[in-house]
Amino acid sequence: MTVTRTEQALLEHYVKKILAAPVYELAVRTPLQAAPALSEALGNRILLKREDLQPTFSFKIRGAYNKLVQLTPEQRARGVITASAGNHAQGVALAARELGISASIVMPVTTPQLKVLGVRNRGAEAILHGESFPFALAHALDLAEQTGREFVSPFDDPDVIAGQGTVAMEILRQHPGQLDAIFVPVGGGGLIAGIAAYVKYLRPEVRIIGVESQHSACLQAALAAGERVTLPEVGTFADGVAVAQIGAHGLDICRFCVDEVMTVSNDQLCAAIKDIYDDTRSITEPSGALAVAGIKQYVAHTGARGQTLVAIDSGANINFDSLRHVAERAAVGAI
Repeated sequence: MTVTRTEQALLEHYVKKILAAPVYELAVRTPLQAAPALSEALGNRILLKREDLQPTFSFKIRGAYNKLVQLTPEQRARGVITASAGNHAQGVALAARELGISASIVMPVTTPQLKVLGVRNRGAEAILHGESFPFALAHALDLAEQTGREFVSPFDDPDVIAGQGTVAMEILRQHPGQLDAIFVPVGGGGLIAGIAAYVKYLRPEVRIIGVESQHSACLQAALAAGERVTLPEVGTFADGVAVAQIGAHGLDICRFCVDEVMTVSNDQLCAAIKDIYDDTRSITEPSGALAVAGIKQYVAHTGARGQTLVAIDSGANINFDSLRHVAERAAVGAI
């Protein structure tokens, strides 16, 4: 990977922020777990970064806490507001409660009830508005202007990106040996930006591969157009990544740090949820299974063998009553 001085300076900036992020005051260091059945089936060593084991069952707690802990006393006193498909919402709710900050969170009306309850049970106000994340985001920005609350972006903020980047810091410390590629689920781009900045600065030979739902592929669209674009509509099955436009800060990094972006279908996600369950006995939400679905597609298309591939298992916030649909479609996605 060849980078300009400006790009190198950007990476250094983020690596310093990642190393300084005090996320472990609330988040936990999650295991990098072998997936033996997947590894045998695919002929590669597959490792799962178990972010579903965070206190809010998603990696989002990292970025949310890193942002809130750095607010000024005046900003804390005014309170915070955010928009989220549910995982960032729970991260902000927990971080705000721990820091004594009032929090209001706008979520689409299609948000799984489990995520809504997760916000309210952690003491934050949950406001349901709009059919998908873009509508919730617009409403949250309006409310921030009206109320004076500090808006906390779910992904388009350097402090949030740095918090998410601690995932990569852990991976490289947990696995200093052969590492061929890290597969990262992509919604608004905060997670992949943080991971890519850290990994490409320290181990540029490791490939960073983004995996998007084919119904919300905003990073792929932006990279193809050379600029941020807004998708006309997004699908909500993988609600955690149902974002219409990639973040500006994230795209600045992804332009030169992401090696490839692929898309997968809903049926492939259902099959990947089953694969993760078979190996870990844990149940992943659709967006959390994106990376495993991406690895399966990558191996099928490239014929890769003997590689070490990491999948970010990013979240487990799925309504129980959705599992019947997942089970029914898993067999189709496995074909």
